[in-house]
Amino acid sequence: MKIKHSKYRNTGLIYELLVKQIASDTLSKESSPAVDILKKYFSGNSTLVKEFKLYEYILKNSNISQNKAELIISTITEVSRKLNRKVLKKSKYGLISEIRKHYNLDEFFGIQVSNYKAVASLYCLLEAQNNDNLIDPDLLVNFKSSILEHLTTNKQDPDNVKDTLIEEYSKYDKDLKLLTFKFLLEKFNDKYKNLLPEQKNILRQFITSVNSSQKLRTMVNEELNKIKDLVKNLTGKVKDDVVKIKLVEVSKNILPLTNKDKVSDSHLVNLMMYYDLVNELKTL
Repeated sequence: MKIKHSKYRNTGLIYELLVKQIASDTLSKESSPAVDILKKYFSGNSTLVKEFKLYEYILKNSNISQNKAELIISTITEVSRKLNRKVLKKSKYGLISEIRKHYNLDEFFGIQVSNYKAVASLYCLLEAQNNDNLIDPDLLVNFKSSILEHLTTNKQDPDNVKDTLIEEYSKYDKDLKLLTFKFLLEKFNDKYKNLLPEQKNILRQFITSVNSSQKLRTMVNEELNKIKDLVKNLTGKVKDDVVKIKLVEVSKNILPLTNKDKVSDSHLVNLMMYYDLVNELKTL
């Protein structure tokens, strides 16, 4: 899934545009409705204000160390996860409706803003972090690289950014999110271009079932049963008695998961290895 930037939902961008609109109205010696809008939506301790402060923190920091920049992004994304998305959506709808009453939206959003790339990238990164769907890993790297370049004023190495993303996702084990992104990000080096069709299907199932533990457990058990039958059937074709004994033991140890078992990356690895074994047996 791709994440597209929305000017209408970018809290940091809208704030910057309102400030510029106030300056423009003042220079034109006109009363500025943007002042009241700014006071109404960007004061107090509302959810919208809390999100705006995430953008503000990015914009107020520059020329800092790489480690501090990484820490800032990690902290901001963590805080963003705790914000009420429904409340945010409602507030942004009200904010845009208020702006529309007093300004032409095309003209309002046509105002040039410095650091546009940074606020747009932060919006996309936060959207990706709060989205249940799987995001194109190339985009994640691009978003984070742009923010890091703004914070550090240094060009970023995509491979290093990829590594920090994997490390960051390792903190979140819920519904195999780490596993999903680990494998998606590893598309960079085409590690899995030689997978068997069965292995590709398993990997796809792991990815698409990331938010359904029960569905994932069912899939793993179905694959284990299928593999167990394949190993049993293929064992009869093996001529080497020692290998036969080992295969019988392997078959006995292929056990289904219980409802209490949590699916982990080790189960994926085991399934991949079992299919490698089955593939070798077919060639004997």
